[in-house]
Amino acid sequence: MTMASLPLNGITVVALEHAVAAPIATRQLADLGATVIKIERPGVGDFARNYDSTVMGQSSFFVWANRGKQSLTLDIKKSEGLAVLHQLLGKADVFLQNLAPGATARLGLDFDTLHKQYKNLIVCDISGYGDSGPYKDKKAYDLLIQAASGLISVTGSEESPSRTGISIADISAGMYAYSGVLSAVIQRYKTNAGVRVEVTMLEALTEWMSYPLYFNHYGGTPPKRSGIFHPTIAPYGQYPIGDGSVMIFGLQNEREWKRFCQGVLLRPELIDDPRFNSNTQRVANRDVLDELIIDYFKGLNKAQVATLLDDSDIANSPLNGMDDVWDHPQFQARDRWRQVQTPAGAIAALLPPATISGCEMNMGDVPALGEQTVSILQGLGYTDAAIQALADAKVT
Repeated sequence: MTMASLPLNGITVVALEHAVAAPIATRQLADLGATVIKIERPGVGDFARNYDSTVMGQSSFFVWANRGKQSLTLDIKKSEGLAVLHQLLGKADVFLQNLAPGATARLGLDFDTLHKQYKNLIVCDISGYGDSGPYKDKKAYDLLIQAASGLISVTGSEESPSRTGISIADISAGMYAYSGVLSAVIQRYKTNAGVRVEVTMLEALTEWMSYPLYFNHYGGTPPKRSGIFHPTIAPYGQYPIGDGSVMIFGLQNEREWKRFCQGVLLRPELIDDPRFNSNTQRVANRDVLDELIIDYFKGLNKAQVATLLDDSDIANSPLNGMDDVWDHPQFQARDRWRQVQTPAGAIAALLPPATISGCEMNMGDVPALGEQTVSILQGLGYTDAAIQALADAKVT
């Protein structure tokens, strides 16, 4: 499989992006073969480059979300830089951005303005709250959107609400931007015209909050924060084992409850116990049920519990740490790891989750800041002297 045969080969994406939401969207487009030109500020670059230095001196966020891209340093606030950007947009298929509210409009880079010049250009705008409504000028960061969407209110223990451990608001917005751009590319084949794709972090993450929203609005009370335990299903959560380990498992229906009682707890009389003979009753009597389970597990080790659950066809997993996930045997068995080059050397990277038959994804290099600036400008027809002049003027 070559780049020429990847699904998005021939599609060019120009990205004014930083942090996570837009970069994770464009990285997935790059994985599918698109040419992604990442515009970065001269001398500084995407500030996510400096979030940490854990990956051989590089940011873990940056190497994750920016493989397969070309880095062009460009000061678009200068007329010469904006002119270069317009040359790129004239040849591009997609323009994707997640700058601060109003920034692209002030530069004449909003969809309405661009559509007059580039009829076929797809424009994707990612923002916190959108370009209308009372919050349109409000800044948005991942943690703040987790709070605004209500996610924090249903996450954590009963005593302590908590953020999720990953940038889930950014990722959700990036995923909708990714799918939105793909939809717009398909639409353009039908109409031969570019469209605008708008994604807001608040709307993306709140869509993922629909279950607790419905539960609260129509049921009258929000789901309880219950840590690792499921608030409306029992048993479903983490259970300590006699060897000090923890097992997480859950039941989904009464068939599984019957198998659990017979094959795991070895107590078939509990199947019809009025305290536990429906999920509603098991939730109401969760404390008693959990105590029964924990007492039984005290005499077992992790391997024994896993075997009992597996043999009874009860879904389960140990509580893995990061090392456990890195070395997960399923990734090894399915050959999911690849090597990706970075400015500091090769690193391991997981293949994208969507496996397309006959298609090996483009696991491209992570670019150094401005690594492709000269080659991109040369491709636009700039002479060596003109390229040097832009560098001297601090445009690139």
